Amino acid sequence: MEAALHQNKTFDTIDYSDQKLSDNEFINCEFINCNFSKSDFSYIDFLDCTFKNCNLSLSVLKGTGLKNINFMGCKLMGLDFSASNSFLFSMNFQDCLLDYSTFIYKKLKKTNFIDCSLKDVDFSNSDLSLAVFKNCDLANATFQDCILEKTDFRSSRNYTFDPSENKIKGTKVSHAALAGLLEKFDFNIE
Repeated sequence: MEAALHQNKTFDTIDYSDQKLSDNEFINCEFINCNFSKSDFSYIDFLDCTFKNCNLSLSVLKGTGLKNINFMGCKLMGLDFSASNSFLFSMNFQDCLLDYSTFIYKKLKKTNFIDCSLKDVDFSNSDLSLAVFKNCDLANATFQDCILEKTDFRSSRNYTFDPSENKIKGTKVSHAALAGLLEKFDFNIE
């Protein structure tokens, strides 16, 4: 793909795997059934874009701008979102596979994670206030020094975090999750 500004375009069923996509800017574009696995998105900007049924696993996001992005039905395994550009960083995820990804120090305020697999994801030092985890699997996800104020975990499963190591005012959790949240205190819950 040559360096250019792409606006209001649809990219359908294109294989960009193992490629370096440089000096591109995508505004209001849609990517459908594209393969970006192991691609290098360094310093590319995406604004108001949608990715549907795409594979971005193990792609490089160094300095990548992700502003108002919707991922739907995408495979996003092993992505280091913490390396992306933090300016206007905002995304939503629906029916996505995000296992082994990293969001360290990211502002994810009001982010929606709907029907996603987030196994072994690292959210350390992230701002997840007002985020929604709806029907997500968070097995072995790390929440360390996070802002989880008014975050909604109620319909999700397999999440644990230490309430004394995170800001949790107004966090919404299910009754079933309470045992995992109190694990470090060695309570006998019956």
